[in-house]
Amino acid sequence: MEEKDIEGKTNERWNAALSNLSDMSVNLESLQKLILKKAVFVDDDTFNRASLVSHQARTIKALEQRVETLERELDASITAAAHARSEKRQAEAAQKAAELRALEITKELENTSKVFELHMQELRSKQEEINKRDSDIKLLEAIIQTLGGKTPISRTTSSSS
Repeated sequence: MEEKDIEGKTNERWNAALSNLSDMSVNLESLQKLILKKAVFVDDDTFNRASLVSHQARTIKALEQRVETLERELDASITAAAHARSEKRQAEAAQKAAELRALEITKELENTSKVFELHMQELRSKQEEINKRDSDIKLLEAIIQTLGGKTPISRTTSSSS
């Protein structure tokens, strides 16, 4: 808010200065026209002062134009800075969102990894149980063959790893 007050006061001062310069320019032009119309012969001192005033009027006009150009450039710079700040905030927000999404995905992958690990452990224990039962069946078959003297019972076995 304070920045706007300072900016407003600065604009008022510039406007007042420009108004004064414009008034001086008009007065000088009127004097120049009067001198040209009347074709008054003046002494060197008066002519030198009038020449100086005319030169100052041209300088004032050039300075007014330069001030206007600088004001436009300043306005453009302020607008560009505001736009850049806005883009920076948007980029920071997008980066933060991307970082949060990366964290979510990382956690999801870790959880999936843990679940996979638990399934693998369960599969291994089931495989061990199957292998143990298969061994028990073979042992029982061997005992039955030994006791009964019969030929082995043919059965299909599942491949084990």
